[in-house]
Amino acid sequence: MNSHLTEKWNKCLEIIRDNVSEANYATWFADIKPIRYEDSVLTIQVKSNYVCEHLDENYVGLLRSTLYKVMGNGTKLMYSILTDKDNNLSVEVSTDNYSSSNGTHNGNSGNSAPATAQAAIQELDSMLIHRYTFDNFVEGVSNRLSRAVGVSVANSPGRVFNPLFIYGSSGVGKTHLINAIGAKIKELHPELRVLYVSAHLFQVQYTDSILQKRFNDFMKFYQSIDVLIIDDIQEFAGLQKTQTAFFHIFNHLHLNGKQLIMTSDRTPAQLQGMEERLITRFKWGMTAEIESPDFELRKNILKSIIRKDGLKFPEEVIDYIAEHTNASIRDLEGTVVSIMAHSTINNADIDLNLARKILGKAATYEKRTITIDEIVKKVADYYSVEAESINTRSRKREVVLVRQVAMYFSKKYLDMSTSKIGQYIGKRDHATVLHACKAVTNLAETDKQFRHELNEIELSLQSA
Repeated sequence: MNSHLTEKWNKCLEIIRDNVSEANYATWFADIKPIRYEDSVLTIQVKSNYVCEHLDENYVGLLRSTLYKVMGNGTKLMYSILTDKDNNLSVEVSTDNYSSSNGTHNGNSGNSAPATAQAAIQELDSMLIHRYTFDNFVEGVSNRLSRAVGVSVANSPGRVFNPLFIYGSSGVGKTHLINAIGAKIKELHPELRVLYVSAHLFQVQYTDSILQKRFNDFMKFYQSIDVLIIDDIQEFAGLQKTQTAFFHIFNHLHLNGKQLIMTSDRTPAQLQGMEERLITRFKWGMTAEIESPDFELRKNILKSIIRKDGLKFPEEVIDYIAEHTNASIRDLEGTVVSIMAHSTINNADIDLNLARKILGKAATYEKRTITIDEIVKKVADYYSVEAESINTRSRKREVVLVRQVAMYFSKKYLDMSTSKIGQYIGKRDHATVLHACKAVTNLAETDKQFRHELNEIELSLQSA
């Protein structure tokens, strides 16, 4: 350690010690070590993010005046928090309170940004799903509040409802809404770095950063984001180290006025396997629910799906589907695809009789008992793959597809835990099953042919 820097810091400690109680000095300042002093920025190492927050909230004025006196006017402060003692990995956090108290600001004012910043924004792939916008988000009673909150966030990211936590059951439109928010932010605030990422992908990136010893790069990248959108945050459950990394990213972004948006299939209070400190932070902003669509919204969604695919359904058929399907938006789309498939294959008119037949089979299917063996066999037969191959370590595309689709239908229709499904199908863990279901769902949303394949498999299960 630089002896000159140590000497300067010891002088700072002497001043601080004269201005706080001995107990507070021992608790908050005694263990702090100076790391470096470059370009008028002093970096100090603290034991935890909690210490960082406490110093920033309670002693920022004392720190500022002390550093100005010893290090020189305009000295800025940076915290280095040791996040992984085993690998000696740390993350650096600036202090927004310190800078704002000083009246200094980084960067340009207004919406303009330096050329280098503009280039960085252009290089960042936001990973937003571009087909999801506010223009094609069908509004109804069940999602009106969430949509209104989303519009407010898009207009003023980081200033209202931060964080924004949206929850609801699968298929009610959470992913559509958060992508619409991200798209509108990019439209209204092109200078901001917007990133949409699933919780699963975040976890994979974190693990890779540890294995490749690039953890600090991982943290610096996420701390550079202006609007971070995390889908399916419940998948962090039980992943202690991933939660710790996200905790520090959350704190850094929130402290610096950056927008955080998250979705979950349950409320923050119901997130089992999640650290209490994260749950507390999820509640800081706005928690909004998207409920299952009511009859009128189901009708409007059906009309939107039909119009988007260039189809024509009689009004009475639309009414019948909406009245007899209390399902998710995703399942409404599946019903439309199913009716179209039957109509095309059997050269039949799209009418009430066909709608009754399709929905009747679905109802019968829900009541009949089906086994995981049947699901695996039906899926394997459809893709002409040996059912036994799913239990091998094969990474062939067709084998992986069968494995994932079988997991998807098993989770959808069987009263089995994801752990049991994974153990039976390929001897995988519960996280693999969740990832498989997500992958199948995402592909079905973007690939019409794949939706048709899923529909045909489901029809074969119904007729078994």
